[in-house]
This record gives sequence, C-alpha cells and structure tokens, in this order.
Amino acid sequence: MTTVAELTEMINHDRSGDIFRQIYKEPELSEYQKPRYKKLLCEFEKNFGGDCFGIFSAPGRTEIGGNHTDHQHGEVLCAAINPDTIAAVSPASDGSVCIISEGYGAVNIPSDALTALNEKDKGTTKALTCGVLNFIKEAGFKIGGFNAYMSSDVTGGSGLSSSAAFETLICTIISQLYNEGSISPVDIAVIGQKAENIYFGKPCGLMDQMACSVGSLCHIDFADNDEPKIEKISLDLADHGYCICITDVRSSHADLTDEYAAIPTEMRSVAGYFGKDFLAEVEEDKIYNNIPALRKACGDRAVLRAIHFVEENRRVIEEADALKKRDIPSFLDAVQRSGDSSFRFLQNIYSPSSPASQSLSVALAISEHVLGSGRDRSGACRVHGGGFAGTIQAFVPKELVSRYRTAMDKVFGDGACSVLYIRTIGGTQVF
Repeated sequence: MTTVAELTEMINHDRSGDIFRQIYKEPELSEYQKPRYKKLLCEFEKNFGGDCFGIFSAPGRTEIGGNHTDHQHGEVLCAAINPDTIAAVSPASDGSVCIISEGYGAVNIPSDALTALNEKDKGTTKALTCGVLNFIKEAGFKIGGFNAYMSSDVTGGSGLSSSAAFETLICTIISQLYNEGSISPVDIAVIGQKAENIYFGKPCGLMDQMACSVGSLCHIDFADNDEPKIEKISLDLADHGYCICITDVRSSHADLTDEYAAIPTEMRSVAGYFGKDFLAEVEEDKIYNNIPALRKACGDRAVLRAIHFVEENRRVIEEADALKKRDIPSFLDAVQRSGDSSFRFLQNIYSPSSPASQSLSVALAISEHVLGSGRDRSGACRVHGGGFAGTIQAFVPKELVSRYRTAMDKVFGDGACSVLYIRTIGGTQVF
C-alpha cells in the first residue's frame, strides 16, 4: 500500500512511469492528465483517507468498422482511445464497496450484497458493479470490497462506451486487488458484457468491452464468442495524413434502449428463420435467395438489417486488409460504404418515433459538405457505435481538421468535435 502523498510527489516530479507515458504519449494529453490525476488523489483522500493501493485507468473505444455486427458473432474493427475513466482505489476491510464518481453521488454496496441482482437497480451504476462482481466470481476468480474515487472523460451517451470503460475498470481493480492481475483481457470483456446484458439491462455485443480491455487497433472475429480471434494492427493514421474526428451531436442515448434492442432482435429473427441463433451462422446466399419469404416472416426492416450485416461483415475484412497494406484510399472507401449502409439498411441514424430529431443526419450532411462526396471526397464519415444519437466518426485529412472542427462546433456547440488518439494499452493499473 502506498500513500496519496507519495503518488502526488511522483506526479509533481514527473516520475510518472512507463505506463503513464505510453497511455498519454501526446504532449497535450500528458499535460492535461497530471492535474487531473492530482485532483483525483485529493478527492480520494478527502473521502477515504491517505492510504491508496493505486490508480487505475480504462479507455473508451471507437468503432472503426462493423456497425452492429458483434452481437451476431460477426467481425469488427475497433480501437481503444485516449478518453478514459480513472480511479484511485484502496481495499475495504469490511468487504463492502463504495464508489464515488466525480459529479455523482456515492454508490454503496454492503459485503453481503456484492453480487445481488435487483430489478429495481437495472440501468444504474450499482447494478453494473454487482453484475461485474457476480460474473468475476462465476468465472472462478476471487472478489472483495474496495473504495474508489473515479473521474471520467468518456462522456455517458457520447458513443465512446462509458459503460464498457467502467466495467473494464472494475474488473481490472478486482484483478489486481484480489487475483494478482490474473484476469485476462478476454475474460474481462466477457464479464463486462454479461454484466451489461443481464444486470444493467442493455443488450449489446462484445465489441465495446473487448476494445476497452485489449487496447490498440484490433480486428476481432466473434464467430466463437467465448474465444474471439483478435488481431492487433499496428498503424497510426496520423502517419498517413489523417485524423480520427468524433463529433458529439449532444443528443443522449437515454430512452433509446428499445431502439437498440430491436436491431439484434430483428437480425436474430432472420437467423431464426433458418434455424440459427445468429446471422453469422447463415450463408449469405440463403438470405438473398429467400427475401420474399423473409419479408413475410420477419418484415422488411429485418431483411434490410440482415443485408447490412452480411455486407458489413465483408467490409470489416476489406478495411483490415487495406490498413495492413497501408492502402488508405481503399480503407476510406470501405468506411464510407459502411456509413451509407448504416443509413439505408441498418437504419440507426435517427429514431422513427422522433423523425423531427435527426442530429446525426445533420452531422453527416455537414461532414460531406466539408469533406466532399463522390470522386471529390477527401475523407470519410459514418455513424459511430449504436446510433440513433451520440456521435459520428470522420476520417479527416490533417489540412482540413481545423475547418472541419469549426464547422461541426458551429452547429453542435464548442468542443463538440474532438480528435481521438488510439491507445495501445487497455484496462491497467497506472501507478
């Protein structure tokens, strides 16, 4: 056990350590993080005293390719990113859990309720925490109490997956406190997904958790959901003249759970027509050859979403191959086709129950105005993550970044558009 004073001294005298420097390698990120970490320690000491086991970090994620393919055991291209959730932590001798998040109230869980599943808690931080602890225990690992003060710049509802970052952070804390760091990134991802599906009550695939726990730019095949194939791709798009820009359209994901849930439900209805559980198990030709029957059995939107899946799955492979070959034009072309498919076939750009609210559509229109379209296009843009609200993603030439950010911020507010950096480390203990 170290102390808050010792950790603060390390930060003050720039003895941050290798992990800190790897995570925040860009100078502007490093300078921003130092006062943030010191504030975290100060708040931890106010609430829990001067003894601190350490500081942990879990990143948000960006989906590069594979929009709504993971929950059908398909393929994705994703990356951990620089916005993260951090926590100063100490073990709790009474076995209870207390989590205080900056800007929110405390979550208190007594030692005899660490794994409790209560319907009234669904959709809360408490439910998510209990779910993670329960599935850690079910996986054969030890659990125990802890105190944590957290701070996050992975904004909830922004499409950068704040919930997966939180799940990864809790798993990483328990792994280090009670299991000598033995819970693997894949185990952490599976545990987080189960917690979100069952305890939190939000249907999701495994991509968010996997990106947060593994780190780097990854091509993941979820054909075997228990043992996904993970291929890390070493590439910095900045070296090829492009930046990843994410624009938060400032519309929340709240109350959109039914919209998200309808996508896997409808996709599975098409798979079920062929006696399968997931679309990845259905041959592409069977879908195209049976469209008349599928329309009657499942409805047109389900058929279009199934078509999106089979085409998007192929595009992920195209994108990964293009990046490995450093063929950026082919990569950008596949990204743009992914965005077009999400708009026309997946239909997750706006909620059909609120047609007057189409913030993502507006953001995509502005993006095309700045980046161009057709043969004159100089970048690519697409919906990012679950859709319906949240964020869009754009790959913008460096020389257009300033103009692009100005255009997006003018419509959605100052700071709506930000440049992301790919983070090579997943959930980890920093100090």
